[in-house]
Amino acid sequence: MKRFADLFDRLDQTTKTNEKVDALAGYFRETTDEDRMWAIALLSHRRPKRTVSTTRLREWAAERAGLPLWLFEESYHVVGDLAETIALTLPESGAYSDQSLTYWINYIRSLGDLEEAEKKEKILSAWDQLEKRERFVFNKLITGGFRVGVSQLLVVRALARFTGIGESAIAHRLMGAWSPDDTLFKDLLLADDPVADLSKPYPFFLAYQLESAVSDLGPPDDWQAEYKWDGIRGQLIVRNGELFVWSRGEELLTDKFPEYHALASALPDGTVLDGEILPFRDGMPLPFGVLQTRIGRKNLTRKHLESAPVICMAYDLLEWGGRDIREQPLAERRKLLENLLATTPDQPVLRISPVIGFDHWGNLAEIREKARDEGSEGIMLKRKDSPYRAGRKKGDWWKWKVDPLTVDAVMIYAQRGHGRRANLYTDFTFAVWDGDQLVPFTKAYSGLTDAEFGELTAWVNKHTLERFGPVRSVTPFHVFEIAFEGIQESSRHKSGVALRFPRMLRWRKDKKAEEANTLADLKALL
Repeated sequence: MKRFADLFDRLDQTTKTNEKVDALAGYFRETTDEDRMWAIALLSHRRPKRTVSTTRLREWAAERAGLPLWLFEESYHVVGDLAETIALTLPESGAYSDQSLTYWINYIRSLGDLEEAEKKEKILSAWDQLEKRERFVFNKLITGGFRVGVSQLLVVRALARFTGIGESAIAHRLMGAWSPDDTLFKDLLLADDPVADLSKPYPFFLAYQLESAVSDLGPPDDWQAEYKWDGIRGQLIVRNGELFVWSRGEELLTDKFPEYHALASALPDGTVLDGEILPFRDGMPLPFGVLQTRIGRKNLTRKHLESAPVICMAYDLLEWGGRDIREQPLAERRKLLENLLATTPDQPVLRISPVIGFDHWGNLAEIREKARDEGSEGIMLKRKDSPYRAGRKKGDWWKWKVDPLTVDAVMIYAQRGHGRRANLYTDFTFAVWDGDQLVPFTKAYSGLTDAEFGELTAWVNKHTLERFGPVRSVTPFHVFEIAFEGIQESSRHKSGVALRFPRMLRWRKDKKAEEANTLADLKALL
């Protein structure tokens, strides 16, 4: 655990890519295979399930530290991170253990079936055995909040350096539903056959947002344009007569979409499609919120399937006849995809993402402005000679989204941030007018500079009306332009609407609160 805590510190204390890769590669060289597997799992967001409530952890930490609970809670609000607050307030014991990361992971998981008194005894014992840095990591793991500023790409790069295996092969081998409980390091990364697991998807190729002029991309003939669909990015895999559906977040979703099951026999063995799991009816995409109504359900009923029908909007072919074709140019993969779908028995749930014809960049810009009429977020631009890469790489794929919808709203609640922003108010609730009443309709926490957050924090401290734990209601005064990608009706919100990706576009110091938009203005955007 000491070694892993050292790694956490090194990763947390630098923003330099090479230093992070060096730290990861060094850790992989020095630790055991078991701890390597758990480190890879944790850095790939495969965390152990929470086995103790944060309420109990706060109570037990306050008791062990000899603090009244209210003082501990106030400290928590100032620090902004529960794991760090506990690590800072607990007394040092001096009787430290030297157990491994794997030991402590199993220790945490063993708490799930214990009675509360036993859980408390085990947690207090663990805190006594760990020094402050290790205790902090332990707390992060047990609260389910373990995160560190490392992308999957950096983990792949470090493992490639450690093993001598190419980055593309490493990225592929890390995909899928493996677990340190039933997978050895040598089987996961050193085995010769990277597709031994029939269900294993490929790493997704991700696009960057286009921020410069589209004409800077060069001749239009070099590019393929498609609509950017608003669903769940997924891969449909048919191997050995079985169908597997994977999300970009590496979740196996096969059972969530029974509509796709017929594709197991309709598509040839050794086929992997990249596309969008898209809510769709009467020839048009439905809002993303429709898809959300069925994503989190354990059991899908006929009603759910009928109210939120889906298709697969396929836009790339990654494997054909059991052969990895990602290195072939996009234009060649597209021809194979078109031929495949043309010769596949009619499947209503499978469509091909149409290519948008355009003569010049100005023509495409006009098409982009009308993308919402097609149920799309904008345009995807893909270089015709590009291979299908792993992860987010600049140059070959770009997303050119439509300008966001906007509304002017009044800030009515403020809450402190977390971690390094724990001393600032960064999370805000916004409202619009409904008659002479302000109705809350969204929260947002991004879009401002650190200086603006600091200015707002000073203002909130002077203009608080009420306190609700970490949340403060404030005088309705400041107006912000809120940007968002979409809007839909919602019975779960008092306003009756829900926004997609809300953020603060700018602070409207030129506007008074009474000049903010109305609920009717919002609903007119539906």
